Amino acid sequence: MALASGLGGQLTIDLGALARNWRALDKVSAGSLTAAVVKADAYGTGITQSSRALYTAGARFFFAATPDEGMAVRAAVPDAHIFVLNGLYPGAANLYVRQNLMPVLSSMEMLEEWLAKCLERSEAYPAALHFDTGMNRLGFRLNEAAIVRGRLEQLGYAPQMVMSHLACADQPNHEKNRTQLALFQSVMAQFPGIPASLANSAGLMTGRDYHFQMVRPGIALYGGRAVTGRKNPMAPVVTLHVPILQVKEARTGESVGYGATYTLSRDSRLAIISHGYADGFFRSLSGNNVRPGGKVAVRGRICPVVGRVSMDLLVVDITELGHDLPSPGEGAEIVGPTISVDDQADAGGTIGYEVLTSLKGRYGRHYVGSAD
Repeated sequence: MALASGLGGQLTIDLGALARNWRALDKVSAGSLTAAVVKADAYGTGITQSSRALYTAGARFFFAATPDEGMAVRAAVPDAHIFVLNGLYPGAANLYVRQNLMPVLSSMEMLEEWLAKCLERSEAYPAALHFDTGMNRLGFRLNEAAIVRGRLEQLGYAPQMVMSHLACADQPNHEKNRTQLALFQSVMAQFPGIPASLANSAGLMTGRDYHFQMVRPGIALYGGRAVTGRKNPMAPVVTLHVPILQVKEARTGESVGYGATYTLSRDSRLAIISHGYADGFFRSLSGNNVRPGGKVAVRGRICPVVGRVSMDLLVVDITELGHDLPSPGEGAEIVGPTISVDDQADAGGTIGYEVLTSLKGRYGRHYVGSAD
């Protein structure tokens, strides 16, 4: 593949595929509202463009992690209903009110600050309540449910939603899923008539018992694998091609890269590629003589990374291409139809989430497709 500029890499985001993924998940969650999680710059795809595409596809509820992200969604989609997952930052209630952001309250301190603002303005500003059902991250403790309910009843305040988060939904048969479901149902009993939300992407795919009134897909929207051990049904959304700088011959016994961790066992042809860990290609994707590393596709053929990934460069062995050698300036596929986001994640010992959210390198972004 020849790169458009001939100079730098190109990250392509297919907004049509993003929209199709949302619509597909919306069909699975029929009977529940399907929100869209757009935190971390919409999983590396661009929060402005992706939020607009998801809104056009039909999403009306959005989840950001921080108020800054929430404001970016508000600017992109003025009519959206926006929850801030990290809750109410201390002293920031006025900002949330001005931007019409709904904090996901997870502590008594957050709750009291929000209620104080409501009393000050004589307005019941909307918010969600987050209960910890077993992750020990953000969230009210379960034994605080009655206290929270009592405080809300005292002031006549009704939250927009009660929610929690599954720890092991990517493993559908994990016992913790059923434990968390039961604990969440016990919390819901304290807040009758209030909408509830538990399912992320994997929870949405696990079963209707987890859907409640709203589901919150994230990784599946962007084409990543949500459930371990199953074929990923989602359409890929991102592709990344970067330029080859040089093709060179190397001899048996010579080493490649920093630390001389890879020694060639045969005469080889190597492609030096303008891409490194500064561009989101993890150092853990380095290949040595003990453990294989990541892969790159050159002319549609998978080629192994050899030697350490450095800040700006990586090296792949293209010997198996024979005489079908690339030319300098030609593009190598980092993520695309040959190598998925999850392929790179598996090779690097991580997850597709981290691969996607690391797409901040020195390459241009190009949006294709329509959400209509």
